[in-house]
Amino acid sequence: MSVTVRVPAKVNVQLAVGAARPDGFHDLANVFLAVGLYDEVTVTPADELRVTCAGPDADQVPLDRTNLAARAAIALAARRGIEPAVHIHIAKDIPVAGGMAGGSADGAGALLACNTLWGTGASRAELLAICAELGSDVPFSLVGGAALGVGRGERLTALEVGGTFHWVFAMAERGLSTPAVFREFDRLAQGREIPEPVASAELLEALAKGDVEALAAAVSNDLQPAALSLFPELADTLEAGRGAGALTALVSGSGPTTAFLARDAESAEKVAAALRASATCRTVRTAAGPVPGATLL
Repeated sequence: MSVTVRVPAKVNVQLAVGAARPDGFHDLANVFLAVGLYDEVTVTPADELRVTCAGPDADQVPLDRTNLAARAAIALAARRGIEPAVHIHIAKDIPVAGGMAGGSADGAGALLACNTLWGTGASRAELLAICAELGSDVPFSLVGGAALGVGRGERLTALEVGGTFHWVFAMAERGLSTPAVFREFDRLAQGREIPEPVASAELLEALAKGDVEALAAAVSNDLQPAALSLFPELADTLEAGRGAGALTALVSGSGPTTAFLARDAESAEKVAAALRASATCRTVRTAAGPVPGATLL
């Protein structure tokens, strides 16, 4: 028997970042939207824990116990006093190291798949607690839809969304380290007061109403200046997308993927075509959201 779970990518429509905490993390107001780019995680009984991966940039995915999917299996097995003896196969379609929570998605997918395979009966609350231990974005990968994440981003409140939003994502020629982007944020913030991160009332209202123009006016990412500082060429990609008719453009999360909000599906395809022709990025994808989180297939 094997169990397969499909799990989506995310875009941050708002990422408000507070000052560094004593533990090195930052308080966040992180508004997540799950979008229709998916990894599929399949778990099968095996003699020992093993991870394999196939798909775009699969060679960049770690296949040892540092992989979040492996860590999820280990964490659930430890709670139940069993061996994490499974083969985890990741069919990768979410960009790797792209700020779209691909690794987090794999962790959430493996957790749900192992929970089903082993029949552990873990509650949703227990699964979310394990997700929070694994990483700040992992709980949202399990939940999907739209949500406000506070704390490190792991404490979630579901958000109402009144429509479908169409996005274009441009993948960069190289990756960006999330810890490095946060360090650069701290460096750029030296000597100035950083306000407490709060969700934008205008943005939440735009989501609830399904108002694409209001959402475009309200999106923000406090990590964008740090990402651009470390990867200045991303500015050319952002400009190419805006010039092609995107309603707004921003770095997705810690980057380096850039995200472009389009008026509708047809507009998204036009923006995508222009970005492909711009020679400012490696690959381009379109996706709409919100979509559900980790789902058993």
